[in-house]
Amino acid sequence: QVQLVESGGGLVQAGGSLKLSCAASGIMFSFNAMAWYRQAPGKERELVAQLTSGGSTNYADSVKGRFTISRDNAKNTGYLQMNSLKPEDTAVYYCNADIKVTTFLTNHYWGQGTQVTVSS
Repeated sequence: QVQLVESGGGLVQAGGSLKLSCAASGIMFSFNAMAWYRQAPGKERELVAQLTSGGSTNYADSVKGRFTISRDNAKNTGYLQMNSLKPEDTAVYYCNADIKVTTFLTNHYWGQGTQVTVSS
């Protein structure tokens, strides 16, 4: 079974940077499209950044220009580089990836979530 393991979250001061990683493990054919979501207490989970298998990117307006989504297909790992962090970026961040697990089947997988806390 494919699993997504996140790392890189933690506590950082406003203006600082963090890089989140989302490593896929297990048997798979390819690591395709991916996205990062976040959810703060009392709020709905929101899409932060999206990367299609073709390389197109989309960002939430609140993070555009500060966050960058990327992936390393050779390592089956996705990333979210977060710069100029603000206290309002504080949330649990989740990665989601479309992973081809058979010739004809692509599944959507979620990471367990990692806490990002930005202090003022």
